[in-house]
Amino acid sequence: MFQRRKSNGKVSRRPAWRRGLIGDRRGAAAVEFAIVSPLFLFLMFSLFEVGWFFFANSVVDASVADAGRLVKTGQIQRLNGDDEEKFEALYDQVCNVLQTFGDCDDRLTVEVQTYTSFADLAADSGAATCADAPPDQLDLIPFSPGGELEIVRVRVCFIYTTVNPVVGINLSEDGTNKRRLISTMIFRNEPYERNTDTT
Repeated sequence: MFQRRKSNGKVSRRPAWRRGLIGDRRGAAAVEFAIVSPLFLFLMFSLFEVGWFFFANSVVDASVADAGRLVKTGQIQRLNGDDEEKFEALYDQVCNVLQTFGDCDDRLTVEVQTYTSFADLAADSGAATCADAPPDQLDLIPFSPGGELEIVRVRVCFIYTTVNPVVGINLSEDGTNKRRLISTMIFRNEPYERNTDTT
């Protein structure tokens, strides 16, 4: 039972069932995939998470550039209505760019502050106020687009929800699945009143 004569005349000492088990390659691909798949999934989710995060970050930068252009060229200042209506128009403009990543109401804040000099701007080291701040801080968010040739800082904070904080690279802040994306634009307003065609 344990001896089997090979074609060359030698006798094999292995049992027949053991020789068959060693030579059987069925299921090898499944075993190899089970070993490799965790690493593959980790890399795939990490690449997607990082790519989507940098895309969101670039969109936030684009939104603050749009808002800054509206202030710098005086389009916001020359709108009809009070400051609240002008702020809503600016906020909606920014939200139109960022709404791909979620509802703006509990994610987006827009600050517009005017400074008399760059020294005053440099002295203002306060952090951006994001939508998850206490209500009393949210009430203090400035909206001062300034006049011609004034120094203005436009700052946007958007609370980004990470796509997959469990598998792959975790870009979220500690204890949450969110991350604050903050973008700032500093400029001097154009002499937009002088550029207005009065004819």
